[in-house]
Amino acid sequence: MKSIVVFGSNGQLASELRDISNLEKGYQFHFISRNEVNFESEIEIKKYFENLLPKDTVGIINAVAYTAVDLAESEIATAKSINTIAPGIISEKCNQHGIKFVHISTDFVFDGHKCTSYLETDSKNPLSVYGKTKSNGEDLILQNDKSAIILRTSWVYSKYGKNFLKTILRLASEKLEISVVEDQIGTPTWARDLAQVSLEAITSNHSGIFHFSNEGVASWYDFAFEIVSQVNKNCNVKPIPSISYPTPAKRPSFSVLNKTKIRNSFQFQNYHWKDRIPLVLSELI
Repeated sequence: MKSIVVFGSNGQLASELRDISNLEKGYQFHFISRNEVNFESEIEIKKYFENLLPKDTVGIINAVAYTAVDLAESEIATAKSINTIAPGIISEKCNQHGIKFVHISTDFVFDGHKCTSYLETDSKNPLSVYGKTKSNGEDLILQNDKSAIILRTSWVYSKYGKNFLKTILRLASEKLEISVVEDQIGTPTWARDLAQVSLEAITSNHSGIFHFSNEGVASWYDFAFEIVSQVNKNCNVKPIPSISYPTPAKRPSFSVLNKTKIRNSFQFQNYHWKDRIPLVLSELI
């Protein structure tokens, strides 16, 4: 049986991939944790390909990333190792072995100055260390492996790990009022939908950059308000400007991703972000 390797085992995407991997007939999945491979080490990554990679591997999904956006401003070397150097090595090895490579990237490669949804071909101008290291990782992948797929996504949440939805649920149960930024605009994405698209990508003949998020547009305030409304919490969600909630890392004020290309290339049904929240809440509450 052909193997698909997922780098990452405990994150949101990897956890959702594990849940749905049994639906992908004809493939055996291997989930590689950071305990098995230190993705900050070039030597360990290369050693995995040389000694541990299943012989029948046809695809690798890289779900490992340094995603602590604010912490990355001070942990630059770590963010660079995981978000830039590691994807560069993985893409080089995948190209050498003839293995399909799917890498997950981010809307934070853009500066947010555009007023319409971002196309795959739009110029990048990341504002943060996180965004810069992810952008540089993309560049290395495109140089090393012409058959690779880069999936840019945004505002990922699920029942797993730490994410915005779970934070809002906790705060709404503890407080009578919470304040949430209203002038950063993007689109929430359920990790399970991203997992489905990742599987579509890894078994496809496509290559290059694709954008995927759920449908619709929202501010962080809109996202929080919808979460609280659906759980009927006695909590008021108050909109505030970004200037009232300063963070170490700058974030794009508008990072909605245009999904025309991926809709025309892959066979999947996408959903509005508001329609996915009840499904996640049903798994958590």
